[in-house]
Amino acid sequence: MNEFREALLIATTTPIYAIVIVAEILFSYFHHKNYYSVKGTFSNIYLTSLNLSLDILVRGICLFVLNYFYQFKFIEFNNQYAYWGILLITQDFMFYWLHRIDHYCRMFWAVHVTHHSSEEYNLTVGFRSSVFQPLYRFIYFIPLTLLGFKGIDIMFIYSATQIYGILIHTQTVGKLGFVEHFLSTPSHHRVHHASNVKYLDKNMGMVLIIWDKLFGTFISEDEDEKVVYGLTENIKTFHPLKMVFHEWINIAADLKKTASLKAKFMYVFGPPGWSHDGSKKTARQLRDELLNKKTTT
Repeated sequence: MNEFREALLIATTTPIYAIVIVAEILFSYFHHKNYYSVKGTFSNIYLTSLNLSLDILVRGICLFVLNYFYQFKFIEFNNQYAYWGILLITQDFMFYWLHRIDHYCRMFWAVHVTHHSSEEYNLTVGFRSSVFQPLYRFIYFIPLTLLGFKGIDIMFIYSATQIYGILIHTQTVGKLGFVEHFLSTPSHHRVHHASNVKYLDKNMGMVLIIWDKLFGTFISEDEDEKVVYGLTENIKTFHPLKMVFHEWINIAADLKKTASLKAKFMYVFGPPGWSHDGSKKTARQLRDELLNKKTTT
């Protein structure tokens, strides 16, 4: 049954992805939008291939760990509708915290940054995966097993929500009215991929945007401020290794600096952009600077 669900999910989504991506490419071409480039698209395919390969390799270990903790569950579901509905919501909640920590801890940002390093923004960027995330992602889902959810079901619902998460990586869909209040939408996610200072580390929800509103990471897309995609310092390369490891290289360089042990700790586990000498700035520091400039002009 579980294998059938997985096969059905792949069989259903593959043609959907193909259709919408081709449609967006044609829209971009005929309207001169330049959403796509050959190098950018192949880079996204390359990165998702690495992620998928690693995901397959560690899948058995992840299931083993989740199933181990499942035996300690303290809730038993009798209603299948409640089971799947609550699993969808709680899994999305746990993903929010996974995603948030990926942005706030540099060690995990070094993994996640590949997803944000494209200066383009289109549906294939949804496949521009954080290559090493499968090595630790399942840890965030362990609490769900204690709530009575099976490991295989957690992994299935994650894959299902990923479909939605991929499809909101688009510039061709505007704001969606009422659903903007509770769902992550293309508009919300464009903000998430922005390098504009005011947008940094915002809108982290996969399916629901309510977590961002509850925990202070939400901001609406401002029609008066065009989104600029990529990083605050773009990598300017399609080198297959540098796309994956460039932030690890930067961390190694920072660790070589003459600094205290506390500073070295912060260079690994502190927020991205932290520096002991002010040579670089975190997202919060950049926003504070921007706010100060606005208040003094």
